[in-house]
Amino acid sequence: MTRLPAFVTAAFLVAWPVYAEDTREAEEQTPTGKFLNATEVRPILAATQGNWIAVREYDGQDLLYFTHLLSWRCGLYEIGFSINGGEAELFAIPDCDPASANSIPSDATIYLQYPLGSIETIDIELLYDDLGTETARFERKNVMTP
Repeated sequence: MTRLPAFVTAAFLVAWPVYAEDTREAEEQTPTGKFLNATEVRPILAATQGNWIAVREYDGQDLLYFTHLLSWRCGLYEIGFSINGGEAELFAIPDCDPASANSIPSDATIYLQYPLGSIETIDIELLYDDLGTETARFERKNVMTP
């Protein structure tokens, strides 16, 4: 069994234990032209890494948006994140709909709310469906949106 980050799925967010046992297997990676697997999605996400997340100050709160990652969720197993170097959490990803792979379901959670000014850094770890990972750290000032 391979040691990978294991994410215990819940309806919204859960703590994610680092490098626990996971029985997940890599998905088929034959390109489809429909952006349904890591082979097709990874290059897009690599080229658009600066857009993975966004922070917006709205109505007295910091809103942390995951919209871009959700648009490319086919090819991802999980989105892990932590705020200001805190406890790692999992952001819930809606199932992939191969008929409209880049559409975000209308009932999907696209952002999380935090106290105004509380987000300084955001660490993201993506787990692709080929079991590869990619991480990035974002500073608040670099991902602020009006």
